Amino acid sequence: MELANRLFFRLYQCANMLHKTGTRAVEAQGLTTQQWAVLGALSRPEAADGMSVGDLARYLMVSRQNLSGLISRMERDGHLGSAPDGRDRRSRRITMTESGREVWVNEAQPNIRRYYGQALAGFSVGDMAHTLHYLLKLLGNMQRLDEAGVAAAEDGHEASDAATPG
Repeated sequence: MELANRLFFRLYQCANMLHKTGTRAVEAQGLTTQQWAVLGALSRPEAADGMSVGDLARYLMVSRQNLSGLISRMERDGHLGSAPDGRDRRSRRITMTESGREVWVNEAQPNIRRYYGQALAGFSVGDMAHTLHYLLKLLGNMQRLDEAGVAAAEDGHEASDAATPG
C-alpha cells in the first residue's frame, strides 16, 4: 500500500509539474498544456479533416464539458475553427486554423522539443521506452476501472429507474 501510495503521489506531482512547466514552455505563444494537447491531437495525420468534439474528448480523456470551454477560448484566439459535422449535423467538427497551424508548427513545436529535452535529461532511449510501457499499462488498467464504473453507474441508474413508480 505504501509503495502504491508513493507511486500515485509522484504521478500526481508529475502531472502538476507538467502543467506548470509545460505551460511555461508555450506561454509565449499564448498556450497552456491543455491547448498544446488539443493542437497536438489535431495535428496528427488521422485528424487532417478535424475531429468531432466527442472524438477529441475521448482521445484526450477529458469530459466534453471541460473541452467545450477550452475549444471556445481557442476559437476566440483564432487557433481552431468548428463547423457542423457532415456525418452528424448535431455534432461539431473541430479543425486547426491556418493561424493555429502556424503557431503550432513554427512557434510551439521548437519550444516543446526543447522542453522535452530538458524534462527528459538523463533518460536513455531505454528509460523512455520502459516508462512509456509502464504508463500505458497503468492507463489501460485505469481505463478498465473507468469503463467498469460507467457500467456500474448505468446499472445502478437502471435499477433505480425500475424501482421508481412510473
